[in-house]
Amino acid sequence: MMKSDIGLIGLGTMGAMLALNIAEKGFKVSVFNRTTKTTREFSETAGPLSEMITPCESLEDLIATSKKPRAIILMVPAGTTVDEQIAALRPLLDNEDMIIDAGNANFHDTNRRAAEAVSAGTHFLGIGVSGGEEGARHGPSIMVGGSEASWNRVSHILVAISAKYDATPCATWMGEGGAGHFVKTVHNGIEYADMQMIAEIYGVMRDGMKLNTTECSEIFAGWNTGPLQSYLTGISAKVLAAKDHKTGQPMLDIIVDRAGQKGTGRWTAIEAQHLAAAIPVIEAAVTARNLSAQLEMRQNGENLFGSAPTILPEGSLSVDNLEAALIAGKVLCYTQGFALLSAANPVFGWSLPLPEIAKVWRKGCIIRSSMLNDMASALSQSPDRNLMFAPFFTNILNSNHNALRKVVATGITYGLPLPALASALSYFDMMRTSRSTANMIQAQRDFFGAHSFERFDEDGAHHGPWGSH
Repeated sequence: MMKSDIGLIGLGTMGAMLALNIAEKGFKVSVFNRTTKTTREFSETAGPLSEMITPCESLEDLIATSKKPRAIILMVPAGTTVDEQIAALRPLLDNEDMIIDAGNANFHDTNRRAAEAVSAGTHFLGIGVSGGEEGARHGPSIMVGGSEASWNRVSHILVAISAKYDATPCATWMGEGGAGHFVKTVHNGIEYADMQMIAEIYGVMRDGMKLNTTECSEIFAGWNTGPLQSYLTGISAKVLAAKDHKTGQPMLDIIVDRAGQKGTGRWTAIEAQHLAAAIPVIEAAVTARNLSAQLEMRQNGENLFGSAPTILPEGSLSVDNLEAALIAGKVLCYTQGFALLSAANPVFGWSLPLPEIAKVWRKGCIIRSSMLNDMASALSQSPDRNLMFAPFFTNILNSNHNALRKVVATGITYGLPLPALASALSYFDMMRTSRSTANMIQAQRDFFGAHSFERFDEDGAHHGPWGSH
């Protein structure tokens, strides 16, 4: 029997779809799931692709049916399950064999696992995979971290199964250790923010303008043909148009307004604080999800203080205002994500390829957007420049920031919660204010803690005339 090109452990939704993708691209794959029934059913229902799939009932079978040097993909839940699976595999592996963690791992765990693999004499890659079930099956965006030599060993497979943008693979090497999983974490932070801003604009339409879901769907569908063209804009139009089969009502009207999360957005916010990187739109989106979970508390708040959203006066906002506000918010959100990626480089010893990251995100992933092509161009010209200062995006912000201000101001006036859009506007205003108010903060710090401050007219550290307070 011809041995498999690669092995895969974990036949949940993502693992199963990825295995079918690998097989469809002409690579033999050995698969294993801890539940033998799942492995058998997967192989039996793979249709013509079953000829490329070797179902295994033990880890030993998986190893025996895989070509040397072996490469084994893990598609198991993040955390201790990954460590347990690695511990079970390691005694069975030869020195040149490789483990590939393709789950949503915390990049700190990936750094640790990569170091442990070196100590054990084996190889390790941590890869971020974005695109959900459809992406895994037909072409995801793939962000790879680990040694470049390890990437080169399996790049032909990962490139083949990745999404393609104008024939360019959406898969590349990001750097050593946990670089790939860090990029995926930031991707997910941007995803949180983009989704939240879309939800806020939907809230203005629903609560402020009293548009029905059909009207909202048509607006989003129209936006998806212009500057806001993206995966999330497109699916938002479809979500708004969907009807519940049981009741015939709009699907959105019967979905509980309590958003779940797996923690990657929170990781983004945590890392930004460690790196002193400003990502207020992403942080606001994480906070909004946390507050959404407190449904009973919010209901109690409405009983005590009255409902916040009120109907907007006719003509106070137009659909064009909403579109322009979302365009500005989207630019500022991505700007912050790329700034966070840049801030990580000196701390972790990486050289994250920002233009290539933008290119990898153009297809297959959840945050794919028509803007990313222009972002890739801007970052290629000047990788270290904040995206909002690139001429193309400066022009976009100059054309749209007044609409963002109008939407946020109107929302605040009439009680429409817009945390992410308001954070985007505040970031924009702070980034164009040369004389901030941090001089007051420095004076306060010196007053109570003698922390000193700088002066415009003299070098060195100085203290104020606070006396004995």
